[in-house]
Amino acid sequence: MTVWKTSRRNFLAHKGRMALSAVAVLLSVAFVCGTLVFTDTMNTTFDKLFAATAADVTVRPEKPEDDAGPQGNGRPATVPAAAVEQAARAAGVRYAEGAVVSTSVTVVDSHDTNIGSTTGAPTIARNWTRNDLRSMEITSGRVPRGPAEAMVDADTAEKHHLKLGDTLRTITANGDLVTKISGIVTFKVTNPGAAAVYFDTATAQKKLLGAPGVFSVVFVTAESGFSHAELKKNVAAVLSGASGYELQTQKEAMDASKDSMASSLDIMKYAMLGFAGIAFLVGIFLIVNTFSMLVAQRTREIGLMRAIGSSRKQVNQSVLIEALLLGVVGSVLGVGAGVGLAVALMKLMGAVGMELSTGDLTVTWATPAVGLALGVAVTVVAAYVPARRAGKISPMAALRDAGTPADGRAGRGRAAIGLVLTLGGGAALYAATRTDTSGEGSLCLGVGVVLTLIGFIVIGPLLAGFVVRVLSAVLLRAFGPVGRLAERNALRNPRRTGATGAALMIGLALVACLSVVGSSLVASATDELDRSVGADFVVQSKGGSGGLLVDQAVKAVESAPGIEHFTEYKVVGARLTTPDGAVEKSGLSAADPTYPEDLRRETVAGDIADAYGPDAMSVGEKYAAEHRIEVGDRITVAFTGGETAKLKVAAITSDDATVDRGAMYVNITTAARYLPADALPDNMLMFAKAVDGKEKEAYDALKDALATYPQYEVRNQADFKEMMEDQIGQLLNIVYGLLALAIIVAVLGVVNTLALSVVERTREIGLLRAIGLSRRQLRRMIRLESVVIAVFGALLGLGLGMGWGTAAQKLLALEGLGVLEIPWPTILTVFAGSAFVGLFAALVPAFRAGRMNVLNAIATD
Repeated sequence: MTVWKTSRRNFLAHKGRMALSAVAVLLSVAFVCGTLVFTDTMNTTFDKLFAATAADVTVRPEKPEDDAGPQGNGRPATVPAAAVEQAARAAGVRYAEGAVVSTSVTVVDSHDTNIGSTTGAPTIARNWTRNDLRSMEITSGRVPRGPAEAMVDADTAEKHHLKLGDTLRTITANGDLVTKISGIVTFKVTNPGAAAVYFDTATAQKKLLGAPGVFSVVFVTAESGFSHAELKKNVAAVLSGASGYELQTQKEAMDASKDSMASSLDIMKYAMLGFAGIAFLVGIFLIVNTFSMLVAQRTREIGLMRAIGSSRKQVNQSVLIEALLLGVVGSVLGVGAGVGLAVALMKLMGAVGMELSTGDLTVTWATPAVGLALGVAVTVVAAYVPARRAGKISPMAALRDAGTPADGRAGRGRAAIGLVLTLGGGAALYAATRTDTSGEGSLCLGVGVVLTLIGFIVIGPLLAGFVVRVLSAVLLRAFGPVGRLAERNALRNPRRTGATGAALMIGLALVACLSVVGSSLVASATDELDRSVGADFVVQSKGGSGGLLVDQAVKAVESAPGIEHFTEYKVVGARLTTPDGAVEKSGLSAADPTYPEDLRRETVAGDIADAYGPDAMSVGEKYAAEHRIEVGDRITVAFTGGETAKLKVAAITSDDATVDRGAMYVNITTAARYLPADALPDNMLMFAKAVDGKEKEAYDALKDALATYPQYEVRNQADFKEMMEDQIGQLLNIVYGLLALAIIVAVLGVVNTLALSVVERTREIGLLRAIGLSRRQLRRMIRLESVVIAVFGALLGLGLGMGWGTAAQKLLALEGLGVLEIPWPTILTVFAGSAFVGLFAALVPAFRAGRMNVLNAIATD
């Protein structure tokens, strides 16, 4: 009980000094809890949506066992209308109804503006059924009657200012459909952002499925007293054993939908938790510094406690209990802040088009439990070493002045361990650059990153002594005695300076690494584009989302003047049997014979032009080596939905490429020979070559031709380069934003170190003021000390990060990304920003030091 009371009093007495450490714990816990609450809320939202839309039993067309890829023609697989009648006759069926559903559509308003989601959520076109009443209600107008009417969901109508009577045009693989809005329906549950449009059944069958008398699925509703499992069994019995169909109960359908969403949600969840982990790691340095300095400042106090009978264990426990209190306070506040962060994320997602209702806010017991456990555990573990150091203080320390413990300098053992780890990590990074396989290289890279990071952290105090002296010679000597004092203060405790700089180093190392990788990706892709792409223009879906080009858009593009030739490019599913007997699914790139002009591919054997001959194909270099394929061999190709052919290998393409790496090419006419017309995929993209001297006119003509099809766009090579830069830049900005949390915690560490250092040096500051140091000079001294520490951390971080990034780029070169580019403007900006961070971090400590009363400071014990 005495230890508890002493710890509590010490905690309350030094609560101001611990505040920034508590903020670091708060931020880290808030990020973890906010991520968990946000993803749990998204799961709840989708669970409610899937539960509301799933029928008691759903009958779908069975996916063929040998399906080697999507049909790719925008026409979903179907079940015959007879299946609806058969299902309706099963015991326990209240009613069965056929539904038409397609997400391969684009809906535009009267101004040709796409009314679909901008967040990646689908545009869903379907017929109106009784099953829709589970999740929707008609709040305005009525259901569609005939091909000239459609209903739209209320969220989409509100976003795009649509009302009854407005015109919509639905672009499908079976032609365009122009309708007037006859009704508006509202989701009974939260709509995460999908756009929904409804037609009458006959129109939906004709335009979405391309044929009357067929449906996408059959929804079966149970009579009272029949379980879903019983109903599924009965429906299967009347459907001739359900051969050719896939039956799912409501729960099975929900689970399947959840599984399809789980991977994307998990990626986001674990990525955000990874950044929270980085913030926790940085926070450890802050907490270690805080307790190390508090222990140093209380050396005499702890010595007195030991002199009057306190054991080492009790002193140790006292410090750990203070850490426990800090962890609990910071974690509890962090849990609350995490819920607020989750709400803020939901509002942000709403602003970009993904609606998440705060009514679905989900806070499970696991979220605060995880937040508290992590926050407390990290804080106590971080305080363990300072606590042990406190337990070693002898009673004789009470007779000495309080001050920094004698072990403040980096020991030889620590330096040796740090050097071994750093050299080992450097060797692993070098091995990653020399490997021939990406798997082995990735392992070496991971080991190298971990070892060099730990090595730099361990060797930090030794590096601090050297680097700070160099920085002082460059930056501080110009400030005369004040600069020298700042240098001595930074060197006074290398362990503290090293730990403070290491906290900033971690975040900046990741920033530098990702900047190098991102810049190298753009430079490599640009170089590949210049070397391999011969076409002037590429026509494809907006954002490169992989949407197929409908026939009417293709015809519009082909009508543009000033084009020397067009090249169509499709991907057909197939099952390949190689000469060595291996069987595997694959996608074949079916293109016109002009494709080699539009995308230049090097070959290691044969001629790529021959691959576009009758019953010929090409394979990639790696595929050929794995299956011992040579030019002239024949591969048995079973086209999905079509016939089987034996195609001659006419060329083997080099894998030293980024675009279409490993692709297998055939002529479109070859694919068409073995596929029915309705199974031949639509174009994935198109290439165009302008007539010499007519590039600008052709570019404008292609843009005009696509004006009524906003889901597609035409790009020239400059557009492609800009798109790549924008996409990688946006991704990096997101990552930088998440890393900002770690950098903020590191800045708090600098502030806390300086603030506690000012308290520690109170008497010294008073003496300096007494012998003539002005307030302005004192504040400058503290600011310079802060700048040196921040720049020290930046140098370590940027140097380490560029090393990681260079090794990573050499590894990416195995995948064809062979250009290394160091983004010097970014690196220099970050370096300059670090100096600014140092100035910012010193504002409050310097102001506080300048306001000290000289006599009171000298009298401080």
